[in-house]
Amino acid sequence: MPGLLTLAYLIGSITFIVGLKMLSNPATARKGNLIAAGGMFIAIIGTIFLYEEGGERLHNYGWIFGGLFIGSVVGVLAAKKVKMTAMPEMVSLFNGMGGACAMLISIVEFDHLANGHTTINIGEFIKSAIGQATATGDFNIAESFGNPVGKYLIILLGLIIGTVSFAGSMIAWGKLNGKVKDFSFNGQHIVNLAVLAAIVIASAWLLYDVHQQFNSGEGGWTSYPPNTVLPDIQIQQLRETGLINALFYGILALSVVYGVMFVMPIGGADMPVVISLLNSFTGVAAACGGFLYDNPVMLTGGILVGSAGTILTILMCKAMNRSLKNVLIGSFGAHAAAGGGGVKEQGNYKEINIADAAVVMRYASKVMIVPGYGLAVAQAQHVCHELEKLLEEKGVEVNYAIHPVAGRMPGHMNVLLAEADVPYEKLEEMETANAAMANTDVVLVLGANDVVNPAAKNDPASPIYGMPILEVELAKMVIVNKRSMKPGYAGIENELFFQPKTSMLFGDAKSVLQQLVAEVKTL
Repeated sequence: MPGLLTLAYLIGSITFIVGLKMLSNPATARKGNLIAAGGMFIAIIGTIFLYEEGGERLHNYGWIFGGLFIGSVVGVLAAKKVKMTAMPEMVSLFNGMGGACAMLISIVEFDHLANGHTTINIGEFIKSAIGQATATGDFNIAESFGNPVGKYLIILLGLIIGTVSFAGSMIAWGKLNGKVKDFSFNGQHIVNLAVLAAIVIASAWLLYDVHQQFNSGEGGWTSYPPNTVLPDIQIQQLRETGLINALFYGILALSVVYGVMFVMPIGGADMPVVISLLNSFTGVAAACGGFLYDNPVMLTGGILVGSAGTILTILMCKAMNRSLKNVLIGSFGAHAAAGGGGVKEQGNYKEINIADAAVVMRYASKVMIVPGYGLAVAQAQHVCHELEKLLEEKGVEVNYAIHPVAGRMPGHMNVLLAEADVPYEKLEEMETANAAMANTDVVLVLGANDVVNPAAKNDPASPIYGMPILEVELAKMVIVNKRSMKPGYAGIENELFFQPKTSMLFGDAKSVLQQLVAEVKTL
């Protein structure tokens, strides 16, 4: 049976890797998702029916399958009912649940370790993972520290990272749905750093205390072979002091505070980056759970999520011209939220009506569409694809320019357009699209704002200064569809709207696109 469980974990790990690889291409993404989900199902069933500890298998099947049933029903209903505009909120909510799971695992395992008997089996995992075991199998991570500090360290890492991810994701969820407003105060960076330092100091103190207590026990304690039950007298020492418990739950409280403080000031176009970062935190926290339970498939999944999220965060930071350090101390977007570089007088703008816009696009040689959050709000992706096909039937080349942080989460626009079956080949990344702007006759901006704001290049006082943008102003003509002249998510004026080559086409994106389709059909 252990052999079958190992095989189940191996299948799960391989399917995660294959699924992630297939997710990189829209043509195979759906199949990749199903393959990874299938691997997860095999790993879960294998754990439930094949896992053994001390010769005993899991029990409480009623609780286990009850929880699986409730979670599955909630997940399926949420996925079916969620609107595309609410997708970033759902991602944040689910990400927060992952962080909460890692946090609860650490709390349960800490209580198990500090207040009852436990086994030390992490050495077995490391033995198999890095090949440092001896032939007798007496390798023990605790030996490296003189006591089981290693297991406490992993519990603390899972607690801190999982809690920060949970608290931060809940704030991000509230900000995305408008229930939580941006908040910052003078010196918040220093407070954030102080809280972070307090977490590190308390963690070091806890680990040192664990080390001291185990080594001062009767007969001393130096190391144990894998799967050793700790002596009662040593467990009792921890129970009597209460210091470790106080430190542990103090770290938990500080992590909640840091997660909240870290995300509260973030606003504007920075939210996609923070969501990506929180997602990577959840992956790392899950990997800590894999270490704790000696579970390779949990470890593999956590590492894949954590590393993929980290790489994506770094790439998005580069796309935003931000530093990862600023993200980590919560200064990201704070000055934007505070209103720096806000509204200033720009002059007059001019409007264009539906008929004229249709004529301009119909007789253009090349049209570039820039999708934004307004397109998602209007649920206009399908009619946008219809307009694109109609123009191409009339000989117009049409492509989409995708900014890496367009929308409210990483890849938001890619998912939105994929839902409407827009060919992936038509989606151009920012660098490619910018290179083609000078040869583009018409750019149609649909509900995007901050990602096309020239202030990012021209105004050093702007909160988004330095952020790479889609340089739509280089095209021969720009048509901007918005509901009104209100500033975008970052709360700053867009000088693009007042430039001579720009014309404003006001109205709901779906309604405007439907009217454009009707007009183009007559031309």
